[in-house]
Amino acid sequence: MPQIALHILGFIAPAFFVALAVTFGARWLRLAAQPLAFGLQFAINFTVGAAVLAAGLWHFGVDGKMATYAGLVAAIATAQWLCTRGWKV
Repeated sequence: MPQIALHILGFIAPAFFVALAVTFGARWLRLAAQPLAFGLQFAINFTVGAAVLAAGLWHFGVDGKMATYAGLVAAIATAQWLCTRGWKV
């Protein structure tokens, strides 16, 4: 596997695993009566997370800042809240 592919996979791994954990957690806790499909929720959460990581890299100029990871968690939690229509609970 080319070196750049390993760097990209390492860069987006936090978004992947946080999105997966949040989506599974929402299913397990049954936070919505009729949630979106699991794959769609995961795709939305992962896309939001990857965008936050890219924005953090652009803003700070380096990867791995704790502020970026805090933004990642907040953004994915907000996306999950929107996916489960949290304002109706």
